[in-house]
Amino acid sequence: MYPTISTFSGAMGLDNGLEKAGFTICLAVEMEKAMCNTINLNKPQLPLISDDIRNYNGDELLRRAGLKKGELFLLCGGPPCQAFSTAGKRRGLEDDRGNVFLKFISLIGELQPKYFLIENVRGLLSATYSPFSHNNANAEKGSALAYLLYEIEKLGYSFTFTLYDAANYGVPQHRERVIILGNREGYRIPHIPPTHNETGSSGLKPWVSLREAVEGIKGCTAGKIPDKRKRFYESLSAGQNWKNLPIEMQKEALGKAYELQGGKTGFLRRLAWDKPSPTLVTCPTMPATELCHPDEIRPLSVEEYARIQMFPDSWKFAGKMADVYKQIGNAVPVGLAEAAGKHILWFDSLSNEEKERISRQHEYTPMRHSRYKNTDERYFLSHMERIRAISTQSYDLVLSSC
Repeated sequence: MYPTISTFSGAMGLDNGLEKAGFTICLAVEMEKAMCNTINLNKPQLPLISDDIRNYNGDELLRRAGLKKGELFLLCGGPPCQAFSTAGKRRGLEDDRGNVFLKFISLIGELQPKYFLIENVRGLLSATYSPFSHNNANAEKGSALAYLLYEIEKLGYSFTFTLYDAANYGVPQHRERVIILGNREGYRIPHIPPTHNETGSSGLKPWVSLREAVEGIKGCTAGKIPDKRKRFYESLSAGQNWKNLPIEMQKEALGKAYELQGGKTGFLRRLAWDKPSPTLVTCPTMPATELCHPDEIRPLSVEEYARIQMFPDSWKFAGKMADVYKQIGNAVPVGLAEAAGKHILWFDSLSNEEKERISRQHEYTPMRHSRYKNTDERYFLSHMERIRAISTQSYDLVLSSC
C-alpha cells in the first residue's frame, strides 16, 4: 500500500507518478483554489485539505489521512519554489513562501515517515539564508539549503540529493529539478539512475521527442501570440529562434532586449520536433519565455502541455486557460516522479545489510543526471560545515534577540 501524504499537491503531477510506482495517496494538502478544484475533479474521494499547511500539525494530518502514528510510509511535496527561483528576488527562507519549507521539515519530525521526498528548483542549491538583511556578509550561496539539511539531520534522517533533468527519465522535456530523498533509519539512498540519454547509448533509451509526446492529440486549447510577433515567426522554422533572423529583424523583434547580456534563448522560439521540449513555463506567451509550436504560429496548447508533463489524457484541469497553463507548468513531470517512487521502493526492498553496504560505500551511479556539475550532497557536504556554521550562528542570534 505504501501510504503517502502529499503536500503542496498542485495539479498532482508528483502524485500521479508516485501512484504509477505503487504508492497510495491518503491525503492531499493544497491551498490554491484552481488546483484544489483540479484535485476534486479527478480524485473526488481523496481527502483534501484546501488550506495553508501551516495551520495544521502532524496529528491532524494523520487523522485526515486515516493513519496512525508509525503507518506513514512517505511524506512528499514541493514547497513553493518562487522563493528560491533564479528568476525572482530569491528571498529564500525569509520569503513567506520559503518559510513553508521549514514547516515541511517540522512535519517530518512530527509524522515520522519512513521516507520523505522533497522536490524543488535548481535555485535552491545556491539560495542564501540571511535572517537580518540581504546585505549580510554571512549570507553565502547554499546557506539556505545548508540550514534546511541541518534541521533534517537533527531529526535523525539521512538525506541525498542532486539535480535531475527529467529528460533522462523518459520525460519529453528538459526540466531540471532538485530531488531530496531521506530515510528515517539513516540509510543514504543512492541517486536515481537515469533510464534515458540523448543518443540511447550505454544501454539506455534515447530521449523522448516532442513529436512522440504530442502524437495523436485531439483538440487544441491554446493561447495566442500577439500579431506584432507573428510575422517574425513566419521567418522561422522548427528548432529556430530569434538568432536565425536577419540582424535588422533581430533588433526590431527584440527591441531594447537586444542589447541585454545573456543568451536570450527564450525569445521567438519555435520548438524542435525531434528533441525534448524546453522547460514548460507557467505562461507560454510571454516574450522572453515563448513556446511556439514547431509548425503553427501559436503557443503550445494545454493538451500538449499536459502530454509533455506526462499527465494521463483523462486528467482534467479546472479553471481558466491561464490557470491551466500555470497548473501544468508548475507540476512535477509524472515520469520523473514515477522514477523517484520506483527508486524508493527498490531501496526499501533491500535487506538492512544491503542498505547499510550501499549507504556506507556510497554506491552512486557514475552517470550525469543533468547538464550541471557539483549539484549533489557529496560536493555540497565538502563545503557545508562552514556554511552551516554561518547560517546556524545567524539563526541563533535571531533567536537570542527575540
